[in-house]
Amino acid sequence: MRIGLLHLTLRQRIYLSMLTLLALSFVATGIAAYYNFTKQEEDYNKQRLSRKEQAVQESMHYFLQQKGGAIPTDSVTSYFSEKICELSDVHRLAINLYSLKGDLLISSSVDSLLDLGFSQQIDYTVMKQLSTGTNRAMQARDIDHGQYIMAYWYFRDENNQPLAITNVRYDKQDIDTDELKSFLYQLSTIYAGLFIGASIIAFLLSNYITSSLQKIAVRMKGVNPAAKNEPIQWTSNDEIGALVYEYNRMLFEVEASVEKLAETEREIAWREMAKQVAHEIKNPLTPMKLRVQHLQRSWDPSDPNFTEKLNVFASAMIEQIDTLSNIATEFSHFAKMPKASEEAVDLYTTLKGCVDLFANTPGVEVTLNPEIAVKAIILADREGLVRVFNNLIKNGIQAIPDGRNGKVDCSLHVVDNRVVVKICDNGSGIPDEMIGKIFQPNFTTKTQGTGLGLAMVKNIVNIANGTIGFETSAEKGTCFELSFPLSV
Repeated sequence: MRIGLLHLTLRQRIYLSMLTLLALSFVATGIAAYYNFTKQEEDYNKQRLSRKEQAVQESMHYFLQQKGGAIPTDSVTSYFSEKICELSDVHRLAINLYSLKGDLLISSSVDSLLDLGFSQQIDYTVMKQLSTGTNRAMQARDIDHGQYIMAYWYFRDENNQPLAITNVRYDKQDIDTDELKSFLYQLSTIYAGLFIGASIIAFLLSNYITSSLQKIAVRMKGVNPAAKNEPIQWTSNDEIGALVYEYNRMLFEVEASVEKLAETEREIAWREMAKQVAHEIKNPLTPMKLRVQHLQRSWDPSDPNFTEKLNVFASAMIEQIDTLSNIATEFSHFAKMPKASEEAVDLYTTLKGCVDLFANTPGVEVTLNPEIAVKAIILADREGLVRVFNNLIKNGIQAIPDGRNGKVDCSLHVVDNRVVVKICDNGSGIPDEMIGKIFQPNFTTKTQGTGLGLAMVKNIVNIANGTIGFETSAEKGTCFELSFPLSV
C-alpha cells in the first residue's frame, strides 16, 4: 500500500487524505451520535415506562376507591380480573397481578406468559427486594424470544396495607427497534449527502493547493543557469510564499555563482592564453637574438664572404619573423571567432582536395575511401571546412612515431540525412590524462604549435551545426568522426 501511495501525485495524495479524514470524522460523529441517541432513547423510554407504571397505579387506586377503599386480600382476583385486562389494552402493556406470596393471580396474557417461558411464580430475589422495603423492583430477563424488563411493586389499600404485587412486562425490542432504524436511516442519508458535497469541495481544494505548486514547478523546469532567469512573484505570506522566497534566493545565488565562475574561467583562460602566447613568441625570439649577437661579433665589411653571411642571416630572420606572424595569425583567428560565409559545399570534393594535398607526404599514406564520389551537399563555410580537414590530417601525420609506416584513412558516407566524415591514423594515440583536454584552446601534444588547432576545428564544426568526436587507443591511433546535416 505504501509503495502504491508513492506513485500518486501530490494532488491525489492530498485528495485521498481529505477523503480519509472526512470518512473518519463521519464514522466518529456517527458512533457518537448513535451512542448519544441510544442513551437518550433509553432514558426517554425509562421515563415513559415510569409514567405508564404510575398511570396504572393511579387507575388501580382509583378503582379501589370506587369499591370503598379496602377489600379483602382473597377478593383481589374477583375485583381486578377485568380491570387488569382493561388497563393492559389502554396502555399496551402486559400486566400481571401476584399474591403477596408471589403466586400469579391475574394475567392480561397468560398464554403469552407461558409461551415466553416466564414462571407463574415471582423470583426469590424480587420478593426479597420488595420485602426489605424497596418500592419498585426491576428485573431484566433474556428469553429465547428476546429481552424483557419486569417491574414489580406492592399494590396497597388506603391504609397502606399491601393487597397484591403488581407486575408490568416490557418488550425492550419493541421499545427501541423502530426508532433506532429510523434514526440510522436519517443519519446515513445526511452523511451520504455531506460526504458527496465534501468530496467535491476536497477535490476543488486539492486542485487549488497544487495548482500553485505546478506553476512553481513549471518555472523551475525552465531555469537555465547560463541565462537570466526571472524570479517568481508571490504575494501571499504562506508556506508556498516561503518556498518561492527560498527558490528566488537560490536563483540569485546560482546566478551570482555562475557569473563568478564564468568570470573566473575567463580569467584563467586568458591567463593561460597569455602564458601560451608568451611561450610561443619567446621560442623564435631566442634564436633571433643569438643570430643578431653572432652577426654583431662577426661584423667585417671587408670579409669577402660577408654578403653570403648577411643573406643567411636575413633568411633566418625572415623565417623566424614568419613564424611569429603565423603565431599571431592563429591567435587572431581563434580570438575573433571568424564569421562563416554559409554556402552549399560539396563535402566529398572538399575532402578529396585536402587528401590530394597531403598525398605525397614522405613515409605516410593518405587515402580517401571510397574513391567513388558521394553526393553530400551541406551548408557551411568552405574555407573553414578546408582548415578543419587540413588540421585533422596534419595532426594525424604528426602523431605517427618515427620508424612506423604511417597511414591516414579518410572516409565519407551518408546516414539518416547526415553525412559522416572519419579521419583515422595509426599514430601513438592520445594519453588518457589528456583526453578531456583535447579541445581546450591551449592543448597540444606536440612540442611546436599554438595548441589552438583542435579548438578552432570544434568551433568551425559547431558553426556548421555539426558535431565532432573521437576514439583513441594507445599506440594504435586516433579516429576523429565529424557529422553534418545534409542540405535539403
